[in-house]
Amino acid sequence: MAPVEGLETAQFNVLVVVGLLVFFYGGTFLISTRIGKKEENADGYMTAGNNIGFGISAASMTATWIWASSMYASATSGYTYGISGPIHYGLWGALMILFIYPFGKRIRAVAPKAHTLAEVMYARHGRSSQLMLAGSNIVGSLISLMSNFIAGGVLISMLSPFTFTQGVFAVAAGVLLYTLWSGFRASVLTDFVQVVAMLGAVAVIVPFIFLAAGFPAAFETGAANLTAEQGNFFSSTAFMEQGAPYIAAVLAYAIGNQTIAQRLFAVRQDLIKPTFVTATVGYGAMVIGVGMLGVLALYLGYEPTGGDVNNIIPGMAAEYLPPVLLAVFFIMIVGALSSTADSDLAALSSIMMADVYGQNVAGKEKANPRTMLLVGRVTMVVATAAAVAFASLQLNILDLLVFVGALWGALVFPVLASFYWDRVTGKAFTVSVITALAVFLPVRFGWIPVDGAFGIAVDVLSVVGVGVVLGLMVFGFFGAGPAKVVGVAAVVVTAPFAIGSLHEYATLCGSLVAYSVSTIVCWAMSVRRREGFDFSLIAQRTGDFDDSGSVAAAGPGADTPAAGGDPEPAGSSAK
Repeated sequence: MAPVEGLETAQFNVLVVVGLLVFFYGGTFLISTRIGKKEENADGYMTAGNNIGFGISAASMTATWIWASSMYASATSGYTYGISGPIHYGLWGALMILFIYPFGKRIRAVAPKAHTLAEVMYARHGRSSQLMLAGSNIVGSLISLMSNFIAGGVLISMLSPFTFTQGVFAVAAGVLLYTLWSGFRASVLTDFVQVVAMLGAVAVIVPFIFLAAGFPAAFETGAANLTAEQGNFFSSTAFMEQGAPYIAAVLAYAIGNQTIAQRLFAVRQDLIKPTFVTATVGYGAMVIGVGMLGVLALYLGYEPTGGDVNNIIPGMAAEYLPPVLLAVFFIMIVGALSSTADSDLAALSSIMMADVYGQNVAGKEKANPRTMLLVGRVTMVVATAAAVAFASLQLNILDLLVFVGALWGALVFPVLASFYWDRVTGKAFTVSVITALAVFLPVRFGWIPVDGAFGIAVDVLSVVGVGVVLGLMVFGFFGAGPAKVVGVAAVVVTAPFAIGSLHEYATLCGSLVAYSVSTIVCWAMSVRRREGFDFSLIAQRTGDFDDSGSVAAAGPGADTPAAGGDPEPAGSSAK
């Protein structure tokens, strides 16, 4: 993809762009300094004392899930697949936030003071599973960070005389400036401000662009620009190539992503459900709304700059918005990408602090909180530099999102089973994930021809994967019995239609195969084990690193601790 250097269509001069960036990042930095502590607390830097209130936590979850890449990818989906594209992107992503909370209640019940999921896996299984989960999150967060920097570079290069590279550096420096100061606390507090601004901006900007582009007449005169599949709301192509892979991918994101887990461990325990339900609604409304700009561009016959679909949203904004609203749009996108980029930095720092230094280098009892803080801050600087370097590749954002989600699919069942099923062993966890990845990679990238017997095998595994995905969704809310019924029914219903043809959709099959193989191997290696694991040990093996205690660590929006916690969700004792 060709770099987007300074374009002739620039809308702002240098002083205006610099002023907008200083206004946004200077403001967020001032907010972060107000919550900074002279004697910083390591646990507060990672999870803000496990006691954040509803307003801050719901806004932070919404802002983290809504990133610039979500907006760009939703528009890309609309431009590529037509009217159903943004629905397949935004609706399923929103529902995955909803599916987090029943699992989240169980995770917090067994590990109320943890900092990362990988830390819990160390307490549950040992070092191998911990490092696998931590390693996957390092890769995922770096890709996420890179894609947000790409989005920022594209935005700045299209709307100003600055080049793509200069834009990337400006965004990276701005995010690092305020996140480095107070870590996770800075991330969640600035998220609140950012999400309010983003929701307000979308409510004004999207309708304005539609009206300026000639809506609704444009949808009548431009219908000829659509193929039959793009004009069909129930397009099978859109579902198989976008909707279905994303359903599988975002479930994996929900379970395997440390940015989400960090908010799960930070929110007050009795507020988990309202937090994630609120974030579900906020995410769906905003992302689907912005994605409709891609549909509008398709009807208008709009050609994105340089043929790069990542340029659809900034290009449409530059063409149809007046200067004042274009400035609002600029701040909206910068806020969206920053809210997720700072979450990625906070996630990476917590992994290096808790999982690498805290448990594998120093050991939990000997870990020095001051050294942990230094490790966290150095991690942020190094991660930012690496993401800036990778951003120069300008990879396709939508492809990156689906790939990482599918990669995490190998971890979903072993991770969830480890919280509910006392027979799962560390060996079963490790072997199942490695085996799933070994099958996922050749299927996803076509390293082995998928015709003949191998193609049928891939189809069979993919059908099992459908059952696993749907079964896990039902399990969180209704328990093991209904989950087994739905899973088996999904396999039976899907098999006649899928076997023989499903392997033609490499993206979807790769994700489903990762789910099915990891589930089959983990179950087979665990089912005959007689000794059960005592889940109460997890709470004993995880907790604060800093002796200053949770009160000092409490972050913005903290409320008084809940008496007790949420009861275990249905199926918590499933075998």
